Amino acid sequence: MRILLCLFAVTSSLWAADRPLSFRHDVLPVLSKAGCNGGGCHGALAGKGGFRLSLNAYDPATDHYNITRELRGRRVEFNEPARSLFLIKPTAAVRHKGGKVLHEDSEDYQILLKWIQQGAPAPSDKDAQLTRLELTPGNARVKKGDTPQLKVTAHFSDGTRRDVTPWAKFDSTDASVAVVNEKTGRAEVIGFGQGAITAWYSGQITMARLTSPWPHQIPDTAFAAGPKANLVDRHVLSQLRELNLKPSPAATDSEFIRRAYLDTIGVLPKPSEVRAFLADQAADKRNKLIDQLLARPEFVDYWTYRWADLFLISGKKLRPNALKAYYTWLRGEIAKNTPWDQLVRQVVTARGDSFENGATNFYAVHQEPETMAENVSQAFMSLSINCAKCHNHPLEKWTNDQYYAFANLFARVRVKGWGGDARNGDGKRTLFIASRGDLLQPRTGKPQPPAPLDRPAIAANADRRAVLADWLTAPDNPYFTRSIANRVWANFFGQGIVDPVDDLRVSNPASNEPLLQGLAKHLVDNKYDLKALMRLILTSDTYARSSAPLPENIGDTRYHARYYPRRLMAEVLQDAITSVTKVSPKYANITLSDGSTAKTDFYKDGTRALQLFDSAVTSYFLKTFGRNEREITCECERSNKPSMVQVLHLSNGKTLNENLRAEQSSVTPLVTKANAALIEEAYLLCLARPPSAEETQRLEAVFKATPATERRAVVEDLFWALMTSREFLFQH
Repeated sequence: MRILLCLFAVTSSLWAADRPLSFRHDVLPVLSKAGCNGGGCHGALAGKGGFRLSLNAYDPATDHYNITRELRGRRVEFNEPARSLFLIKPTAAVRHKGGKVLHEDSEDYQILLKWIQQGAPAPSDKDAQLTRLELTPGNARVKKGDTPQLKVTAHFSDGTRRDVTPWAKFDSTDASVAVVNEKTGRAEVIGFGQGAITAWYSGQITMARLTSPWPHQIPDTAFAAGPKANLVDRHVLSQLRELNLKPSPAATDSEFIRRAYLDTIGVLPKPSEVRAFLADQAADKRNKLIDQLLARPEFVDYWTYRWADLFLISGKKLRPNALKAYYTWLRGEIAKNTPWDQLVRQVVTARGDSFENGATNFYAVHQEPETMAENVSQAFMSLSINCAKCHNHPLEKWTNDQYYAFANLFARVRVKGWGGDARNGDGKRTLFIASRGDLLQPRTGKPQPPAPLDRPAIAANADRRAVLADWLTAPDNPYFTRSIANRVWANFFGQGIVDPVDDLRVSNPASNEPLLQGLAKHLVDNKYDLKALMRLILTSDTYARSSAPLPENIGDTRYHARYYPRRLMAEVLQDAITSVTKVSPKYANITLSDGSTAKTDFYKDGTRALQLFDSAVTSYFLKTFGRNEREITCECERSNKPSMVQVLHLSNGKTLNENLRAEQSSVTPLVTKANAALIEEAYLLCLARPPSAEETQRLEAVFKATPATERRAVVEDLFWALMTSREFLFQH
């Protein structure tokens, strides 16, 4: 507390000096800290009580006008500043719906009063600019129960710096590790792990990391990397050592083969493949398995489907032939292992016939410059800039001007036959680039000079998207490479190093920043070869760890001391059921955006869920188990969370029960097999492992006691039990 009082004392002495006050850096931070320009108060779209401020002070010039000039300047009294409506309202000297948010004896009140006394100077281009924020301590090792006081220092372009702690807004990125008083900046460490505290002031955000190790006593030998450990393991083990988390041992061969198959190609291994792998005594058999999986045709199916979520390939948005062209183009690029930067460049700069060049359909899905910009940013940089369309981004550094500068890069994209609806006509479009045309910035009514994010405006160009593509895919673009590296990692571990994967903002830090940087560098060094990145991840000791927790890592949910179980994604689970039962679902209809259905002949009998072109295919199972509907570019559209509806569907629904009863079911040939062979085959089919001796013994006793007339029913029950178990339904 004495530290905080000291801070205020220093601050008071600064304000006591008769220096000119800045509307931008003195007055607006007071309003922001008090919540006056928040979305629930005067920062709302329509304002409150006839008084409107820009949300989080994104438009200082308009705010100054509304305070000093609107309503004939009634809000400020230069002759008697203390009687200004601007002061007596927040102090509740007169009726104020927001209550008392400012106290007369506070430093904030004195700042506003002095500003009016100085003539309420307006913001100027000559004002010193805020260049950076410094939060101290920046990185601190703490322990549970500690209450560190954080300090925010603002650095300005004129060389001055100022303690702005009282006017900064604080937040914690992980409340399970530490919480923070949003007004004072005093943190409290309440758990274990690595958390971060963010501080926001005058439109900028800075962050400090707090490391709170678990109280385990782990011998250093537990962190010794094996001979095949790679950069993944080095970074993960370094963090585990810092946090006192003991890594779990390696998964068994049965666990590994099942895990690798499902994560890499989306199918279960066949019993023959499991037997061969378990019998192989070669020391490098796991690495050989990875190479085989990366070369299989199912790899193309799986990753085409995964990236189709990103590209929004959906029959709800596109006509059938356009949809097929879009999917075929993407599948062809995956089959060729086209480097990610080249693939994205094809999309961003696409032009021509939508049937001949499927990549152009990206622009059929996004037909306005604003939506084009938003989705390019979200899909290829994991940055949500949407909020900056109306005001400066409240959680990120992107400004309203930057939004319209970025969107203006797409202002000259034209398509013959759009008609405002991607599903009108036959879907055939011709995309071209106009020689003129700009997007107006609504706030100014003038075009915002086109510019990539964090870059100066570009010169006139026949196709601005070419400049965008150069910037976007450049190796030094920190967003592009980190985004795809993080997405690939999330596929294999169920969560991103930055999680959610669509949210790479400053205030959502990576759980292991050196690891993410290492993966990004590896990707650049390997010329954006995604298979090379996948091989790196798959051959790491980190990926191969057991999912069984140890007493020394049971509290870990982010740092990969063990492999984290998760429910299979809807399409993989559907295909797993199909591969076990040998009964394929029918995909004969698609559901349109208005809820109606239409016939489709795209999918012949035997088509797997991962071979479907789009998420509009009508499937109660896939919908129930949370497939990505591809309405927006966001992995949040997909859900792997279990639900009661899912439980009931598996227990009593048609998918399992009718498949097992079918004559062509895998159950039929197994009924006549000897008990031990039947049991082993069932376990290998469903769980990719042989049964234990105890499991075999117990089940053999059941079959011996079963009348011949009921044998098939018992075999069906065995399969049902295995396929409704957590071991089948979850990746582990």
